[in-house]
Amino acid sequence: MKASTLRHIFNLWPPFLFGGIHVAHMSSDWRHARVELRMRPWNRNYVGTHFGGSLFAMTDPFWMIMVKESLGSDYYVWDKAAEIEFVKPGKGTVHAEFRLDDATLDDIRQTAADGQKHLRWMPTEILNAQNETVARIRKQIYVRLKPKAR
Repeated sequence: MKASTLRHIFNLWPPFLFGGIHVAHMSSDWRHARVELRMRPWNRNYVGTHFGGSLFAMTDPFWMIMVKESLGSDYYVWDKAAEIEFVKPGKGTVHAEFRLDDATLDDIRQTAADGQKHLRWMPTEILNAQNETVARIRKQIYVRLKPKAR
C-alpha cells in the first residue's frame, strides 16, 4: 500500500476521525509522518485539556508501520510496549512528528541479522502550537529477520 493511501485511510478511520486525530503528512518513503490532534468537545478531559488516551492514540501505529515498511517483507515488526509521560496540559491543536533515518534502519538491520528478536525504543514528543512539550511517548518495537531471509 502507498503511504498516501494509508494516510487517507487513517483520516477516515473512525478512532482517528472522531477522536480529532489528523494525519497531516506521511512521506512516500515511509521515513516521516506528522500527526495532529485537534481539540474537540468530545476529546477533552474533566479539566478541559486533551484526554491522555487521545494523546497516546495519535502516536500509536506510526513507528511500527514506518519501520515495517522501510525494512520490507523480510522482517517481522510488531509493537511490544509503550510509555507516556505527561509533561504539561495540552490545549488547542497539538502535533507529533516521526522521523526515521538511514542510521537507525541500518542499526536495526545489523542487530537483527542473527535472526534473534531485537527490541528498540522509539521516542516521540507531542508539542503544542508554541512547540512546548505536552507529552513524551516511547514505543518499543519488536523486529526479527524472518527465517527464510537469513
